[in-house]
Amino acid sequence: MKLFNIPYLLLAAILLVTFSSVSVGDIENMSGMRFVQLVRGGLLYDNWASELGIRVEGNHPAYPDTGRQKGPDTWRCKECHGWDYKGKAGAYARGKHYTGIRGVRDYANQDPSLIVEILKNDTHNLTDKLTENDFDALAMFIAYGQIDVDLYIDRKTKRSIGEASSGGRIFLSTCIKCHGADGKEINMGDDNKPEYVGTAANDNPWETLHNIRWGHANTPMISLVFLGLKEQLDVLSFCQALPQ
Repeated sequence: MKLFNIPYLLLAAILLVTFSSVSVGDIENMSGMRFVQLVRGGLLYDNWASELGIRVEGNHPAYPDTGRQKGPDTWRCKECHGWDYKGKAGAYARGKHYTGIRGVRDYANQDPSLIVEILKNDTHNLTDKLTENDFDALAMFIAYGQIDVDLYIDRKTKRSIGEASSGGRIFLSTCIKCHGADGKEINMGDDNKPEYVGTAANDNPWETLHNIRWGHANTPMISLVFLGLKEQLDVLSFCQALPQ
């Protein structure tokens, strides 16, 4: 396979050499294979088992007995650390997803290699499930991909600071094919309790923003992180204006 008349293996080697030493805070200039890893890490944070096609049994060993979730969901990074990355200090401070476990905000802009060491510890229990490439991607996301969502989503009202009119142009040219113009083409719930884009964006805007930025694990949904954060928030605001 060739790309721009450069043998694919040679191109991959060039990209890996060029971006293997990304320094802290360089996400604005990140591209190539390192950016691929960053986006993939966002999907793994969502649901690594589903994304990788791995079957997990029972509850995660570190999931607290007081937790209300069961089975594969307890293995998801987001289940303990939250869609807002703040764990017990964020949206999961109470309710059916409460675990009492802190988030990952302290690891933003930290050295990914140090994060990999933590991901490989006995608490996370992932060494026989993830590859080195998987660990690298997840650490890249934790270091460079997460944001302080409280700067962009009001904690009390759950409203995004974006502009719905601007977000509509993006949604209606990019997301419409799968979700439809009104966001109701896909029912993410069931007949008794339907959940559409508008439902999800208003009920859990932190999850919706994560999915807008990184895509959704094991689905065709694309990542919009190639857009600026303002545009991503605009899309969220438009989604919040869709029928529920």
